[in-house]
Amino acid sequence: MARKVGKRVKTMIRSTPESAVRAAGMPDVQAGGDTRRVAIDRVGVKNVTYPIRLRTKDGSEQTTVAKINMYVSLPHYQKGTHMSRFLEVLNAQTSEPLTPEMIPGIARAICEKLNAETAHFEAEFTYFVKKAAPVTGMPGLMDYQVRFECTTNGTTDFIMSVAAPATSLCPCSKEISEYGAHNQRCRIEAKVKTDGMLWIEELVELLEKAASCPVFAVLKRPDEKWVTERAYENPKFVEDIVRDLAVTLEADRRITWYEINSENFESIHSHNAYAQITRDKM
Repeated sequence: MARKVGKRVKTMIRSTPESAVRAAGMPDVQAGGDTRRVAIDRVGVKNVTYPIRLRTKDGSEQTTVAKINMYVSLPHYQKGTHMSRFLEVLNAQTSEPLTPEMIPGIARAICEKLNAETAHFEAEFTYFVKKAAPVTGMPGLMDYQVRFECTTNGTTDFIMSVAAPATSLCPCSKEISEYGAHNQRCRIEAKVKTDGMLWIEELVELLEKAASCPVFAVLKRPDEKWVTERAYENPKFVEDIVRDLAVTLEADRRITWYEINSENFESIHSHNAYAQITRDKM
């Protein structure tokens, strides 16, 4: 889920015994100066494996595993950042898994702990949604890639992105062929900023509606017939997919900014088709 970033999220940070390090006579090389006068936009740690817990639209919870990246900006006069402090901030939370509500507070705590002007926090994970087959109702679990990105530099910016697989069928192929039409799998992605609650499940549904047909985890023969005919009746170029999705997102007042794209993995070409739209609704 994505939610509006509002009140400051308090994060408990355990103090690091740096005085003990200094007392032991260990030099702090990272805190030294640098004469090259080159500032660094992002420096930090990548691919930290960490549990994350999310509320689901049906009122339950889902725990999964995220890959986390944490960065700060580094001024031109400072030699390096303190990599261990990123993990100190993250692990100073609690023994509980990370939740989306904690992320803005963690980003601000990184700024404070590393004395940085800007901090970035990213968490990418697989999210599972129960999805029934369209005719037989056979249950299955669909997996979707979700990413939270948070940047703080006095103000806090939070982006949720969701990517969903779907089916696209070529309108040109349908028009020029005596029978049949070529289709392919596509990957539709939306990055959004919101003012209010937007569930992951809701964004998934919007993505899938923009395609020729959704894909499913389990399909029996009546379901296969349905998805084949549904795609044939609803042909779309990659341009149609992103335009239809843009119209939908424009109409949703909760969404204040979006960046959307679709990549179609062509079945009769050696290349892929791609389209992207970015809009700021504010």
